[in-house]
Amino acid sequence: MTNWVELDGQVKEWITEAGKRIRESFHAELNIKTKSNRNDLVTDMDEATERFFIEKIRTNYPDHQILGEEGFGDEFKELSGVTWIIDPIDGTMNFVHQQRNFAISIGIYEENAGKLGYIYDVVHDELYHAQKGSGAYMDDVKLPVLQDVSVEDSVIALNAQSVTSNNQIDPSLLTPLVQTVRGTRSYGSAAIEMAYIASGRLDAYISMRLAPWDFAAGKILIEEVGGVVSDLDGKDLDPLHKSSLFAAKPGLHRTILKKYLKK
Repeated sequence: MTNWVELDGQVKEWITEAGKRIRESFHAELNIKTKSNRNDLVTDMDEATERFFIEKIRTNYPDHQILGEEGFGDEFKELSGVTWIIDPIDGTMNFVHQQRNFAISIGIYEENAGKLGYIYDVVHDELYHAQKGSGAYMDDVKLPVLQDVSVEDSVIALNAQSVTSNNQIDPSLLTPLVQTVRGTRSYGSAAIEMAYIASGRLDAYISMRLAPWDFAAGKILIEEVGGVVSDLDGKDLDPLHKSSLFAAKPGLHRTILKKYLKK
């Protein structure tokens, strides 16, 4: 039987320590590599941070599974028992170019159910966290249940490529939405954008393709404050597979899905 309260306390300690190490690296020269393409970056700090968490988990919870972005975790085909889904630095390009707008993201699942979610904005020292059934918090402040907003009064996050020529979605689909909303934003970190929905700083977030470590923690946070997280067809996300993502306040989610995404 997992002691979720004890586990929660340990994760927060580890995240705080990892964040301190990342901030201390700002003055050091980074070793930067590319993965799938020249814009898909990974640094030695991404790798070191993931290994830091894996060492802690292996020592304290040897029977838990680990899915990590940088590939230092386990290989498995289904969620069984307790699984940690880790993005050591979500928003690596921002980390490299700006030293801001990136986050540590950790989602902990039991079977297919999200139990604990953490998004740590390292630069602003803001920890968004949630335990299933207990609400979501930013540091020690409980986040209120999300209140609905009209499309016209909403601020949504999406990448500008979604409304230009691309191979993932017809740009004409989202153009009317962009023209109707109050404003659009793009922070370059799925974790930050999902944390901002949970805290009410954004009203919706649309992404064409994300990996499980991008959305695992944010999904738990948003659902704990009454938001809805799905793919662009309104279907549930699979915590083990890449997917499009649409997260929003509940009424806004229904409206955008029906009026702008269902064609």
